[in-house]
Amino acid sequence: MQDYKLDTLCIHGGYSPKNGEPRVAPIVQSTTYVYESSKEMGALFDLQEEGFFYTRLGNPTNDVVEKKIAALEGGVGALITSSGQAATLMAVLNICPAGYHVVSSSAIYGGTFNLFYKTMKEMGIETTFVSPTATLEELRAAMRPNTRAVFAETLANPSLVVADLETFAVAAHEQGVPLIVDNTFPTPINCRPFDFGADIVTHSTTKYMDGHAVQVGGVIVDSGNFNWEGGKFPMLTEPDESYHGVVYTKQFGKAAYITKARTHLMRDIGAQAAPMNAFLLNLGLETLALRMERHCSNALAVAQFLEKDPRVAWVNYPDLPSSSQYELAKKYMPHGTCGVVSFGVKGGREAATKFMDGLNMASVVTHVADLRTCCLHPASTTHRQMTDEQLEEAGVPADLIRLSVGIENPQDILADIDQALEKAAH
Repeated sequence: MQDYKLDTLCIHGGYSPKNGEPRVAPIVQSTTYVYESSKEMGALFDLQEEGFFYTRLGNPTNDVVEKKIAALEGGVGALITSSGQAATLMAVLNICPAGYHVVSSSAIYGGTFNLFYKTMKEMGIETTFVSPTATLEELRAAMRPNTRAVFAETLANPSLVVADLETFAVAAHEQGVPLIVDNTFPTPINCRPFDFGADIVTHSTTKYMDGHAVQVGGVIVDSGNFNWEGGKFPMLTEPDESYHGVVYTKQFGKAAYITKARTHLMRDIGAQAAPMNAFLLNLGLETLALRMERHCSNALAVAQFLEKDPRVAWVNYPDLPSSSQYELAKKYMPHGTCGVVSFGVKGGREAATKFMDGLNMASVVTHVADLRTCCLHPASTTHRQMTDEQLEEAGVPADLIRLSVGIENPQDILADIDQALEKAAH
């Protein structure tokens, strides 16, 4: 199965039914699993045997989705979580306890920014923010002796700035720490960060992977490529007393990181995905490749329309040749970026409000990246906790409208945008 192309893996990855078994991966809606002896159960709790014993740590439905996403990203293992925020938090906490430091791109989702800037700071983890296109020298200058991870978004939400993944990876590896990349917007269909040196990938599966706005979820994917030896990550290379002295790197090899995330953090934090959500996510994944192709073609048509419209102040879409992100986008996402277009309407914030209120088919919602066209004003919603200076650093001007282009007929989408722009102009 590992030799299948990505669009085939979307359908067949993670699940190969045997004779007489369900064609569709079933929902195993059970918290617990029966074993014939306490010895078998004890071996599972000691991590000496593989198997399901409590759904917080593993479930057959969740397992199918985890294997599928790991295959799509080219990783050794994955762990689905209750939300994208939970995935980001656990991805960092797994190797960066209190007293340590993270270097992060400043162009990231507002909730993620607040996670680093406030919540993890309150937990004792400091973060230094840098430009997503920072030079190697600038990244080196941001590092500290206690830095334990570098973080970036492949394609920033909502500024659509493309992170220079290879430069981030070089800087991280010079420091002896992993690069964690949020790949939510491109999805593995359009970008596989492991190919450019990333070590860990996260997603909000709520977005394109689901694609239908029916479940909230996240995922952490482990490349298996990072060498955890060297003294900076004793939580992986030294005995874990809470599991009778297991050494993750010795017992689980390339899957040490993702195994610890499951058996330690998921055990203690409990941000697991529900089997029903995993089932719904799997249905979305089956059409991911098809949908991403349509999202990208529709978004390009919208961006080209907006770029020529005199009622529009500016447009940002990385697949436009006029975009400052065009060259980086073609390097990391040669087959397309995503379905999100950022732009400003002439007349500033007031005109932006009129535009959004004037839409008929498209909706104003606190969501992005599903099959229905929708929009949002980030500065007053998802990023409202940020100062003007922080908004500028994140590439989110006050007049920015984030338009998530769906998979409807492109002519209908353009007609709706055109009439809403006309209302905003008067």
